[in-house]
Order: sequence, then structure tokens, then C-alpha cells
Amino acid sequence: MHVLVVHNRYSSAQPSGENRVVDEEVGLLRAAGHRVETFERRSDDIAGRSLLGKVAVPLLVPWNPAVRTELAARLRAERPDVVHVHNVFPLLSPAVLAACADVGVPVVATLHNYTQVCPPGTLHREGKPCHECVGSPLSVPAVRHGCYRDSRLATVPLALSLAVNRRRWWSGVERFFCISGAQRDVLVRSGMPSERLAVKHNFVPEPGVRREGGGEHLLFLGRLAEAKGVPLLMAAWDEIAAGGGIGVPLVLAGAGPLEKEVTDWAAGRDDVRYVGLYDPAQCREAVARSVAVVAPSMARETFGLVAAEAMAAGVPAVAARHGAFVELVEDGETGLLHEPGDASSLASCLRRIAADPDRNRELGLAARRRYEQYFSPAVGLERLLEGYRSAIAERSGDGAGPSPVGNGNTGPLRGTRAGRDGGSR
Repeated sequence: MHVLVVHNRYSSAQPSGENRVVDEEVGLLRAAGHRVETFERRSDDIAGRSLLGKVAVPLLVPWNPAVRTELAARLRAERPDVVHVHNVFPLLSPAVLAACADVGVPVVATLHNYTQVCPPGTLHREGKPCHECVGSPLSVPAVRHGCYRDSRLATVPLALSLAVNRRRWWSGVERFFCISGAQRDVLVRSGMPSERLAVKHNFVPEPGVRREGGGEHLLFLGRLAEAKGVPLLMAAWDEIAAGGGIGVPLVLAGAGPLEKEVTDWAAGRDDVRYVGLYDPAQCREAVARSVAVVAPSMARETFGLVAAEAMAAGVPAVAARHGAFVELVEDGETGLLHEPGDASSLASCLRRIAADPDRNRELGLAARRRYEQYFSPAVGLERLLEGYRSAIAERSGDGAGPSPVGNGNTGPLRGTRAGRDGGSR
């Protein structure tokens, strides 16, 4: 199969799980013998633009006519079987969909977040879930609250793009890949066409290292931000420390707006280590040495990559009981779920996960089996190709209808406990 991947790469200043997913899917397809090329823009390039060029960037968010012309020319020259769209903000814009329509190439799009119904894509504001813009055609609340970067001005281009391009997205994409059933539920309730929304969970590459023994620390791995539950984790850990601790330290790896607070909080403590930003190899090693990986997100995550990475290494996760984590983590079987936003509930789960090494090993082995069944590269490749074939058949008018990956259910976890409980992180 000949695939053209369209993606606006996020800034390298903040490591992006979405960039990783795109690169890993490209590598997976190429390793399987498929021809894959990319059409990209890089947010890093904005810094090198002239002052006028920088000023013009917000104007290109809703529509970039030069991208439409450039991509259409490339499509006519190369004639890929399918175009796979990921992120188009801020330099590509939904003009990529018009280019595909101009040439008649079928389109699939992975929805890595909630930008189809929420300008910043988080469904989270001021420490709480927010659905004010879901179902609203103009996203006025997002502008009023300045939801993107706490700026009304910066939010306007996103809200405008969503308003003027909503129908273009919904009619110009043959198949949307939702990365969890929880995400799909929200989007269906917002009015998106359910028949075009398929669940295709992210896959996780084999880590090359798995846990041996019981682990030596609890690990938070991710962006140091309120939405990721960092203040909640700090409060829970202080509660644990006040009760005498649990015998293993907490390691925090990452970067973000709360880095100074985390650094100050960890300073001088034997039970906490802040290690900064790890490279990919260091991340894999740290996960494999963990008693458990902690994902206390306040936002309703669309997937929860760190939990799947823990599964691959045979490590249980402690995660918030909402969003995609309810699908990924089987409570009491492959990890533990705590009540979202509840520091005492999180502290209780952390005590339980560390209290019984034998039970912890059982959870880790079950987590690895779940990874092999649902999140391995082989499963990821199969479902990716199913979605491509379904999109191609729909564009060609073969009447094949949705493939199993796009059957309107919550994907491979339907029928398991996680599939039944997964809802709308």
C-alpha cells in the first residue's frame, strides 16, 4: 500500500507523544513493506520566520491556501492509495482536506485529542472537566475563557478554524481513528458522524526490556502540568510520607510548567527524586524498574500512552478512573484505578500497589498479557490496514461498509470489563 502521512510536528521543546505515535506508525508500515511518505510542517520553524511571517501564523490556522496547492500537486504526481492526516495545527490547516478532495484521494484522520469539539483539545479548564464548547458551533466559551494558553487572542484562530471547517472535516474524511472508546463516545454525543468514527488504540513497540523482580520505585513519567495530575500526586505522596512512607521512592521524570514547583518539593527528600527529562532509552529502563507507573491525570485522557508502555514492560499502572484509563487498566487485574482528583484515593492505591510484592508481580504479568492481546505492533498494524482498506473502499464506492475497526463499537476491548465500563479521559 502507498500511504502519504500528513502531520504538523509539535515543538521539540516539549516532547510530544503524538510525534512519537506518528513516527512509530510510519516505521511499522515501512517495516511491513508498505510505501510510506510524509508531508510535514514543523512548529520549530516558526522561530526562524521574519516578524511578518510570525504575525501571519494565526491567520493560517483556519486556512492555508499555499498548503492546498502544494499538497494537491504532490498528490497528482504520486497518487497514493490513502492519505493519513494527524495534526494540522498551526501551519498546515484543514486545507489539506481540500487538496485531497481536489485529487480524489481517500482520507483517514487520527484524532489524538478533542480538537474537533474543543479548541485547545483538552476538555479541561481551571482544574476541572469542561464541556461548554461540545456541541456548540462557535466555541464562544473557549474564547471567553482564553482556553488556549490562557489567552483569548490566541484562542480565536482555533475557535474560528473549528467553526468554519467543522463540516469539511466531517464530510472530507472517510474514516476517523479514535484512540479510545471514551473519546469516541464524546465525539458521537457532540454530533460527529458515528459511522465514520472507528476505535484504533495506539500500539506500543516492544520495549526491549521488561521488569525483573518487584521493582525499585514508583514512577511518574510525563509532562509536569496540573492537567497531568502532578499537584494531586504531590499531595497524595505527602499524605503517604506523613504515615511513614511505603518503602520505595517516587521518581518523577519530565518537564513542563510545574518544573520549579516539583524541583523545590523534591529538594532534600529521600523519598522523592526529580530526574528531569529522560531520553527514550532512559524512559524504557525507568519503566522496567518500577513497582508501578502512576498516571493521575485530571483531564480525561484520550489514550494514556504511559499506561500501555507499562503493560509492555510487565508493570502495573495506577491511573485515574476516567477517560481511556478505564479501558486500558483493568482495576485489580492489571493495575489499580483511583477516584479522579482525590488525593486520598490515589494515596490508598499507591499503598496497595506497593504492599504485596507477590500480588504486584501477578498484576504485572497480567498487564503484559493484555499488551500482547490489544496494544502490540502486530495488532496495531492489522487495525491500521483495516482502516485504510475501509476508507479506500468507501471512496471508490465499493459499498464494503465499515470494517471491523470501524464498526461503531469501542474496538477490541468491547465485551471486556474495560470495554463495558469505558465511557465518557
